[in-house]
Amino acid sequence: MQKYLSRIFIVAGILLLCSSCNGQTNSKKVAKIDRQPAVAGSFYPADKGELLKSIVEYFNKAPVVLKQHPLAIIVPHAGYVFSGTVAAAGYKQIDRNATFKHVFIIGSSHTTYFEGASAYSIGDFITPLGKVTVDTLTGWLVKKYSSFISNDPQPHAKEHSIEVQLPFLQYWLKKPFSIVPIIIGGESTATYSHLASALEPYFNSDNLFIISTDFSHYPGYKDSNISDSIMVNAVLTNSSKAFIKAKLKDEGKNTPNLVTAMCGWTSVLTLLDITEKQPDFVFQKILHKNSGDSEYGDKTKVVGYYAIGLVQKKPKEAMGFNLTGDDKTTLLKIARKTIQEYIKNKKVPEIDRKLLSSNLSTPTGAFVTLKEKGELRGCIGSFQASQPLYSTVQSMAVAASTQDNRFEPVKSSEIDQLEIEISVLTPMKKIKSIDEIEIGKHGIYIVKGDRSGTFLPQVATETHWTKEEYLGHCAQDKALIGWNGWKDADIYIYEALVFGEK
Repeated sequence: MQKYLSRIFIVAGILLLCSSCNGQTNSKKVAKIDRQPAVAGSFYPADKGELLKSIVEYFNKAPVVLKQHPLAIIVPHAGYVFSGTVAAAGYKQIDRNATFKHVFIIGSSHTTYFEGASAYSIGDFITPLGKVTVDTLTGWLVKKYSSFISNDPQPHAKEHSIEVQLPFLQYWLKKPFSIVPIIIGGESTATYSHLASALEPYFNSDNLFIISTDFSHYPGYKDSNISDSIMVNAVLTNSSKAFIKAKLKDEGKNTPNLVTAMCGWTSVLTLLDITEKQPDFVFQKILHKNSGDSEYGDKTKVVGYYAIGLVQKKPKEAMGFNLTGDDKTTLLKIARKTIQEYIKNKKVPEIDRKLLSSNLSTPTGAFVTLKEKGELRGCIGSFQASQPLYSTVQSMAVAASTQDNRFEPVKSSEIDQLEIEISVLTPMKKIKSIDEIEIGKHGIYIVKGDRSGTFLPQVATETHWTKEEYLGHCAQDKALIGWNGWKDADIYIYEALVFGEK
């Protein structure tokens, strides 16, 4: 074990030095050859029996957190003695008996500097547990997207971020599987954006996405936990902009010894670039530790590890959600009190959760609409079910009264003239035909590329629009993709519990 640990630290040091080099790669044609283990015996045991024994121990310690099978997991890639339990917890959420068409494993380069992405397609991967087949889709991706995806084997030669994931897959999945191994180089936003566009058609329940990354690197134990909390909450927003903002802010705080808040941030951004366009998915935390939690770790300089799962919201659960008359009255009072306090004192009032029903503490999306003398005065909402309903209403009340860029912020003298309306949302459902839309019942959310727009269910009723006008105005006025833009866009529907003071 001592020899194994020593090699971990030696290899980790080598990788850190290599990652700072500016060596260039090339995409020359090479002979078909299997990719041999590069970090067996350092990051994990090289002996098959010892490796299996350690993996079983990690899975036995790992909790089952998610209530449903994830479409993607974010897992660490450090030495097993440090991050093995966290990684196993991520994999343990996956249905062992599931059959996948493709298993995408995406990591960011630690050993080679290059621009673009490299998909290993010239052979299979070998581990102490045997051969892992590289999916034939890999070569097709290289051929179709050769402008930014190459089959250059160099970025994979000594890279650990994909290799360390394979023994977990080999042990856990009972059905045969094949992988699409992709390493991202450089820090160009164009790379992960193009890669996300190429992979988005495969993001469905037939496939599995594995994102390989560690979190904070080398701060003290407490500072690592703070940094990791900031970054995991940024992932949970399912917003690439919020994620980048959090990373830059966290790394700009001059935390002692913090080299990076997340080494595989380009890989995580690739996933976010796909998922943020699909609001019926949500990230959930599974397990967090850092190297200081290991018996072999040093608490003065640690690396953070998180396992995170991405699951699809269950519409059936939402459709059963309802609010009593008292719940609605309470939410309207909370919204008005919040607006009053924020406009006058720039403070959001504290709410005693003990006085609230369980419905008001349920994580749910909501919109707050303000009207003055019957005319719209502000409307902002959130589809994300990331905080309790009462808290969402508070946030949206502040936003609708001060941040709707169509209007000037509400003044103190106007507050008494405002009429408040709240729309509590159910999770979204992607539709195949506009025949599924029921005017007055369904709100619509249209997504095309990086453009999106929505109308609440009551909009079509209030304007007396036909279904085509409802879609046309949303596409043209909200998503800014033209009147007929909805015809080749993704369309989601949702329902809303709508109530107001009037």
